[in-house]
Amino acid sequence: MAGMIDEGLIRRRFEATARHLDERRRRLFAASEAQSLGRGGIAAVARATGVAVSTIGRGIKELAAAPEIAIDCVRRRGGGRKPLTEKDPTLVKDLLDLVRPEERGDPESPLRWTCKSLRKLQAELVNLGHEVSHRTVGKLLEQEGFSLQANRKTLEGGDHEDRDAQFHHINEKVSAAMTEGQPVISIDAKKKELVGDFKNAGREWNPAGSPEDVRVYDFLIKGLGRVTPYGVYDIAKNSGFVSVGVSSDTAQFAVSSIRRWWLEVGRILYPLARRIVITADGGGSNGSRVRLWKLELQRLSDELGIAIEVHHFPPGTSKWNKIEHRLFSFISMNWRAKPLVSYQVILKLISSTTTTTGLTVQCVLDTNEYLKGVTVSDEQMAALNIERDDFHGEWNYTIRPSSERIQPALNRSG
Repeated sequence: MAGMIDEGLIRRRFEATARHLDERRRRLFAASEAQSLGRGGIAAVARATGVAVSTIGRGIKELAAAPEIAIDCVRRRGGGRKPLTEKDPTLVKDLLDLVRPEERGDPESPLRWTCKSLRKLQAELVNLGHEVSHRTVGKLLEQEGFSLQANRKTLEGGDHEDRDAQFHHINEKVSAAMTEGQPVISIDAKKKELVGDFKNAGREWNPAGSPEDVRVYDFLIKGLGRVTPYGVYDIAKNSGFVSVGVSSDTAQFAVSSIRRWWLEVGRILYPLARRIVITADGGGSNGSRVRLWKLELQRLSDELGIAIEVHHFPPGTSKWNKIEHRLFSFISMNWRAKPLVSYQVILKLISSTTTTTGLTVQCVLDTNEYLKGVTVSDEQMAALNIERDDFHGEWNYTIRPSSERIQPALNRSG
């Protein structure tokens, strides 16, 4: 019987269809051919197609059995190689122990990165008794939120000796506040933008040969001028609140944006809040050395009747502020190549910014005028009800309502 089988015909049929079939369908095709040939069919089909005899036998069993595999599945449920992390449950822990001492950047950032190569990490894991390839190490790092990155200009000043310690301090305070259900916001002012039909960086899909025309020169348009978007990013809720100011970027504008966020959003989300925790850059209108910033926060604390806890990022690390890569970056992508021709267009473009992780943004226009050069006296500074942390009190401090100022002990004898 085997000598009468035309293996060449089987081979031609298999070659004609194999490229259109997945692993399971090739197996079933070979099994069907073998069954149709009768005795000696399995061996003949194996020679003609290159499919293993055991595989053809498994395919025959699948044809005979009740279907237990979904149409779009290649293997039966539970089939295939088990994940390495199941066979080696301590692999991920040992890998993270290796990279954490060398981890760089902001410890509370969702995007972490390491300076050890995959092959070095693989060699160290092998020394610890793990059987793993450098490619698998790369996949595990990606799953844990690490990525391979090139250099990026982010430093704005010197590298402070307590840089990393301040990151850890911020992380501890933020984590504690979020565990308690207290509001934690990341704040900053986005760069000023010209209002009008000016070129905006980036590219957008348009009919070929039909780019949107914009002005050649970036001269201010009277009555429109520039705007400064000031952002408040709620870390726990993954939501942004942007106040678009038409005046100067001052500490009064910064605190006014925080006040508006609280009155319109914050107090609704956090009705039992005892304090507002703020992470901010070390410079700008909300800088750690700006007197007016602290005075305005005192006024806000008095008005709301709750404490305001502030943590500044150390010098040269403003790009690690969460609002930069969780809010502002997506706003920039959303309005790329779109001229910011009016206030209304800016508000719509900002408020329509979303992400696959659920980011929502609310945007409002602030037409108030904020004066530059406001002087804060030593007496006003001395009147602040401010409590500075033991660790870098210039970066970490809490401003409480004036009514909570500790008063001299009263004579209780009467």
